[in-house]
Amino acid sequence: MRYVGPIYRPPSEADSLLIQATVGCPHNKCTFCMVYKKGPPYSVRPTAEIKTDLETAHRLQGRRIKTLFFPAGNTIAMPTAQLAEVCRYAHHLFPQLERITVYGSSRYIYRKGPEELRELGEAGLSRIHVGLETGDDHILKAIKKGTTASEQIQAGLWVKEAGIELSEYVILGIGGNDRSEAHALETAKVLNAIAPDFVRLRTFVPKVNTLLLHQIRERRFKVLSPHEVLLEARLLLDNLNCSTRLYSDHYTNYLNLEGRMPDDKERLLSLIDEGLAWDEGRFRAFFVGTQ
Repeated sequence: MRYVGPIYRPPSEADSLLIQATVGCPHNKCTFCMVYKKGPPYSVRPTAEIKTDLETAHRLQGRRIKTLFFPAGNTIAMPTAQLAEVCRYAHHLFPQLERITVYGSSRYIYRKGPEELRELGEAGLSRIHVGLETGDDHILKAIKKGTTASEQIQAGLWVKEAGIELSEYVILGIGGNDRSEAHALETAKVLNAIAPDFVRLRTFVPKVNTLLLHQIRERRFKVLSPHEVLLEARLLLDNLNCSTRLYSDHYTNYLNLEGRMPDDKERLLSLIDEGLAWDEGRFRAFFVGTQ
């Protein structure tokens, strides 16, 4: 099996077979992301190569593979017919396969439209991991996400209508001190409109070689303190009313918040209140990420 460039996968795909389908990211402009800024440029691997890697995995692992993740950073952007073909081939090779997942941004999901998403669902694509980041249009523009709140809602609804599970990622603190309240409220509004299967929380950590780190050093962006992040999370959860599973399965977070919404809302809010009573020195120190 062959891999080109950085290979990232969600924590929930830790046990999945990783077969690279695309290289890099076709957008690659987000101010907070360092992953592909130095390359490699975006490309789609030839179908024959992807199939060969699947066959190699079949020889090494047999038929017992149950979950498969197709990197890299925005695999939903690859041509629909090609992605559908490799999904069908994977199910042919691994009859016990329960899940095929990819990363995909709302912008490229929206470009697919409902018919192509339905084709992918029928081909066996099971779940899309989407970096929502925020539901605030002001922040989306500032971080150069390349989408809008309304586009993210429509893209999410189309994914669900296609029978594909949807995992939406939210970055706590991505709006800085100035937009914290708007970030929480507008993100809750977008999530309530979509009602994704999963909401996964991340806490903003500035990364090397990013525009947002430069803005922090120029004092044009103020990073939230641990208590400010928890207050933002509290406001988000307090206004999150859709049925979804909430996770904070990431090393950047200050608290482990996991439960079913809205049933576990009061319990989760109580956990946040406990954290707000702690001295801030109890939380992890500020750091600049290098990966």
